[in-house]
Amino acid sequence: MSLGLGYWNLVQESVTQNKAVGFEEVGAVNQCCDGIQFCLEPALASGAMWSADEIAELCYLHYRTRLPKQGKPDPDREWTSLAAVVKVESSTQREVLASPGNLQVTKEVVAMGTGTKCIGQNKMRKTDTTIGRHCRKFEDEKCKPGDILNDSHAEIVAKRSFQRYLLHQMWLAASHQQCSIFIPGTETGKWKLKPNTIFVFFSSHTPCGDASIIPISEPENQLSKPVTGDDAAGQSERRSNHDHLGPEDKRKSEKTASNHIIKRMKTDDDGYFSVIPEDLTVQQVSVKREDDTNPKSCECSADMQTANKETGLGRPKVVDVYRTGAKCVPGELGDARIPGLGYHCVGLLRVKPGRGDRTCSMSCSDKLARWNVLGCQGALLMHFLQYPVYLSAIVVGKCPYSQEAMRRAIVERCQHISFLPDGFVPQEVKLLQSDLRFEHSRQAIQEVQTNSKTKLVPCSAAISWSAVPEQPLDVTSDGFRQGTTKKRIGSHQSRSKICKVELFHTFQKLVTSISQEDLPDTLRLQYG
Repeated sequence: MSLGLGYWNLVQESVTQNKAVGFEEVGAVNQCCDGIQFCLEPALASGAMWSADEIAELCYLHYRTRLPKQGKPDPDREWTSLAAVVKVESSTQREVLASPGNLQVTKEVVAMGTGTKCIGQNKMRKTDTTIGRHCRKFEDEKCKPGDILNDSHAEIVAKRSFQRYLLHQMWLAASHQQCSIFIPGTETGKWKLKPNTIFVFFSSHTPCGDASIIPISEPENQLSKPVTGDDAAGQSERRSNHDHLGPEDKRKSEKTASNHIIKRMKTDDDGYFSVIPEDLTVQQVSVKREDDTNPKSCECSADMQTANKETGLGRPKVVDVYRTGAKCVPGELGDARIPGLGYHCVGLLRVKPGRGDRTCSMSCSDKLARWNVLGCQGALLMHFLQYPVYLSAIVVGKCPYSQEAMRRAIVERCQHISFLPDGFVPQEVKLLQSDLRFEHSRQAIQEVQTNSKTKLVPCSAAISWSAVPEQPLDVTSDGFRQGTTKKRIGSHQSRSKICKVELFHTFQKLVTSISQEDLPDTLRLQYG
C-alpha cells in the first residue's frame, strides 16, 4: 500500500496550522490494515503540545477549587507541598481526519496529594512478632499490617491516589465502558493504555533526596537566574538537614561550619542570594574524611570542583550545595559532611528524615527513580496490564532546581538496569520546570509573613484526591484519617483510601467483578 501525498499534506497542515509541534515531532504515520494511524505520543511526551506552566497552573487551580479547606495549611503559620498526576490526551485518529486543522490536547488532573510528613519506624505496622506502638497484640483484630499510611509526602500521596484512579479505570474497561483509558491487549485478560494518552507528574518542589543536592554558585557576571536567600534556606522539613541531625552530628556540623565561611554576594537590603547555574553538571569525586575510619568511603558531591578551575569565561563559581534532610540508608555509604561542596555524596539511596524516630521510607527521589523503571501501577494492577503505566514527564514548580541533579537522581541512576521482565524498560522521562510558585509553599508563605514573628511549621495533614466517583477525597494525619481517636485506630473508618489494605480491597473487588474466563492467567491460577 503506497502512502499518497495527500495524507502527508493532511498531517502537515493539521500540525502547522495549530503551531503546536513541528512535523517531525508528530511521530510516525504508520500503515495498518485500517489505513493511516496517527501516532502522536512522541509529541505529547515531549511537551511540544503543552507547557510546564500550563501543567502547574492547572494543578494550582485544581488545588484551589476542588480541594476543601480541611487539610490545607493555615497560611498565617503553616505551609505544605503539592503533587499531582495530569492526564494529557490528544485528538484521536478519527478526530484528526474529521478536523485536520484542529489538532488539540485535553489536560485533566486525575490524582492529587499534599503533605510533608512521614511516620517513624516505631509507628509502622509490622508483619512479624514486633508490633508498632499503636497495637498491643498482633493477634488483635484491629491490628492489620497495611492500614496505616507510612509516607505522606505529597509525591507519594499523589502516586497512591493515581493507583486508585487506575484501579477504577481498569474496572471501567473490564465493564466494557468506552470512557476508560485502557483498551484490550493481545493477551487474554490483559489491557494497555490508549495510544493517545500520557501522564505528566507535577511536584511543587524538587523531590527530597538525591534530586535536592543542587549546586549553589557565587554570582560573578550574573549569567544565571538569582534565587532569594529564603530559597537557599531549605525547601521544607524534609529538605532541611540541620534540623534532623542528632545531637552529636549537630555539634560536629556546627563546629566545622564555624571554621568554613561560604562567600555569597551581598544585596542592597543586607540579604544574600545564590545562583543556580543551569548548565553545571554534578560530578562525583572521591573525598576522604580525616575523622572517618569507616572502610566504606564514598564518592561525594564535590559539585564542579573541576569546573571551578575553568571559570574564566564568566561562569558562576560553585561554592556549596543545597542540603537534603534525607539520610543515607543505614549500613551503606554515607555523606562525608565536609563543609561546602563535599558535604553530600550523590547517587546514594536515602531514607526520609524523622524527628527523633527514624523512618523506613525511601526518599521521593529514590521512589521516582523506581517508578521510572517499574511504572506507577503497582504489582497488583500489573496482573491486568500488558505494559507498565509510565510517567512521560515530570514538572517541578518554581523552587531551587537543577536539571542535572534531577536527571541524575531519576534517570541516570537506573539506566544500567537490565534483565527486566517483558515490557519493563528504564524510561527517558522528560524533566521540566515551571516558573509558577505554589501559593502554600514554604517560600511563598515566608514572603507573605516577612514581618511576622510566628514560627512557620509544616502542615500536619495530608490530602489525597482521586478522579473516582466514590469518596474521591481523603484527609489524613499521622497515618490515619484526620480526627481518628486512639480507640478507633484499626477500624475501617480510621483507614485512608490509599493505604495498602484499602487498595488491596479495591483490587479484590475488581477481580471478583470479572468472570473467570476473562481473567488473566496469573489470577485464574489463584482464584480459579
